[in-house]
Amino acid sequence: MRVAILSDLHGNRRAFEAVLDDLQQVAPDVILHGGDLAAGGAHPADIIDQVRSLGWPGVRGNTDEMLWSPESLAEYAAANPKIERLLAMVQETIPPTLASIGEERLRWLEGLPAMHSQEGFSLVHASPNDLWRAPMANASDEELQTTYASLGAPIVVYGHIHCPYVRRLDRMTVVNTGSVSQSYDGDRRASYLLMDGESMAIRRVDYDVESEARELSRSGLPHAGWMARILLAGKYCPPE
Repeated sequence: MRVAILSDLHGNRRAFEAVLDDLQQVAPDVILHGGDLAAGGAHPADIIDQVRSLGWPGVRGNTDEMLWSPESLAEYAAANPKIERLLAMVQETIPPTLASIGEERLRWLEGLPAMHSQEGFSLVHASPNDLWRAPMANASDEELQTTYASLGAPIVVYGHIHCPYVRRLDRMTVVNTGSVSQSYDGDRRASYLLMDGESMAIRRVDYDVESEARELSRSGLPHAGWMARILLAGKYCPPE
């Protein structure tokens, strides 16, 4: 069975539609999403509506959770004072995102589970018990084993860090899908995972990054210029 998993769409319509076109060519048997659907882009409501209409199973992400539970962001900020300013900027995007998506879409996001498991693999946004913290791409095998062994799955898939990779351990394979939007690995193309049994392929998809970045910059979203710079660079850019 061929399974496609995409994560971290972040309201990026052009990237998402490019991935949809690629999925039509690839024709997987199952498609799932790893959360972080709406916040951080110019089209949060549209992305939610498209994902819902497609009926894909999926999980909630941290920037989904912060929309109905801003205290989760506040708790993470309190525990990470070095990035307090960054998290304060993220918090400022919550009210306009809520205004865009409305109550009914918010309730749908809130209904997403924290984990999805089916035969052969488990999917979480970040970690089994934490939507905000996940191993980085350069994490040790020991950290990956400690973080994900409790899932009891031969394959664990997650998103969150915006850096795709595949790591085969003694007792499991850990895969990061990368992100549809706001890539952090230096490649600004959209990224998703195509899985066929034990075969793992990270697919990269071109889209019109410049047009999406311009639209985001003009969206009125707080700190949209900073987020647009990340789109254009294909890597994390600290706020100025």
